[in-house]
Amino acid sequence: MNITIGQTAPDFSLPDENGQLHSLRDYKGKYVVLYFYPRDNTPGCSKEAQQFAEFHDTIVAAGGIVLGVSRDSQASHTKFKTKFSLPFTLLSDADSTVCNLYDVIKEKNMYGKKVLGIERSTFVIDRDGIIRDIYRKVKVEGHAGQVAESLKKLSSD
Repeated sequence: MNITIGQTAPDFSLPDENGQLHSLRDYKGKYVVLYFYPRDNTPGCSKEAQQFAEFHDTIVAAGGIVLGVSRDSQASHTKFKTKFSLPFTLLSDADSTVCNLYDVIKEKNMYGKKVLGIERSTFVIDRDGIIRDIYRKVKVEGHAGQVAESLKKLSSD
């Protein structure tokens, strides 16, 4: 599926680190920063999560929430969230359903082998469920700040 700016974001339901289900439709009326990351407790993913935590107050002040998605288990998410005191929800997409909906599973080179994995990607979804920004092949450094700034602009329009 090809996801584009201006289209309605595909709805989904996924469990968080505590097993509670979250659906995109639950967040109508809020901006949603939906970010996909490869794996809990890896250097890049840890840094990205910490940066989203750093900008969390700015995102909330702009009327947004942050949802992190990976294929890790709920137990892994619990440890990851606790370790870094993350103030936002982590969703477990163990069977890649939502990753496939948002087209973030890509072929990657891992130690010389081709593997399918999550391409670091972020989607900014507006209060009506429309995709307003898409970031693919995200470079971690500065990304959360860029998303927070984009959200501030969006929410003031």
